[in-house]
Amino acid sequence: MRQFGPADAPALVLLHGWTVTADLNWFTAYQALAEHYHVVAIDHRGHGRGIRSRAPFRLEDCADDAVAAADALGIDTFTPVGYSMGGPIALETFRRHRHRVRGLVLCATFANVAITPRGRNRLRALGLLGRGLTAVPGGIRQAGFEQLLAQQTADRDLGDWVIDEIRSCDPRLLLLAGGEIGRFDARPWLAEIDVPTSVMVMNRDTVVPPRRQYELAGAIPGARRWELDADHDVCVMGHQLFLPSFLDACAHACVEAASGDETFLYSPP
Repeated sequence: MRQFGPADAPALVLLHGWTVTADLNWFTAYQALAEHYHVVAIDHRGHGRGIRSRAPFRLEDCADDAVAAADALGIDTFTPVGYSMGGPIALETFRRHRHRVRGLVLCATFANVAITPRGRNRLRALGLLGRGLTAVPGGIRQAGFEQLLAQQTADRDLGDWVIDEIRSCDPRLLLLAGGEIGRFDARPWLAEIDVPTSVMVMNRDTVVPPRRQYELAGAIPGARRWELDADHDVCVMGHQLFLPSFLDACAHACVEAASGDETFLYSPP
């Protein structure tokens, strides 16, 4: 867990995407956010330095972990900021702990990513594979993961740090997380969300279909939408484009929650 910024500022809890770590997802935003907010960034279960457990991976547990981190730091209320898989975790944080949530920032994410039976089955198959790996010794699992990672990154100049961050994840829990993504469906209760909400849509997203992102934004009462002509990895690969809108989105959720001022926009220094 990392924290930055003044302790008396509005608190943001950053929730990263699938198969990455908090640092890998958010490092380009840390400095700018810390000028205005008390920033907390956690690694989810099985990701990076996150909790390792033989228990199944559940998005609900990740939401509870976010609240436990806030408790440990003496933070009463906060704004969950979710990217990709972090979006469902942010939504679950509201559903399970709504008295702790001041606002929501949802980026490149979804209420239900796989509408078709085929899409759901493909993701659920990952969960089944993850459960099967429970019986495989950890060393063998890790060796297989290392081989797969080497194959997937052989033609990409990602840098040693990026590869090390991905390598730090637990392959069994990553697969179980994929199954959870396929299971997740917040559509029945999105209309209950009554906190200021910002939704960032990536129009050229090849991971989370843009139509799912628009559906999420349209289903949350009063949600404000930001649209970027960008792919899923814009938070890292296109951070110059991402950051101004992202900071605006955070300001909307936090400041409107505090004052009701819908006209406030972040202004870069």
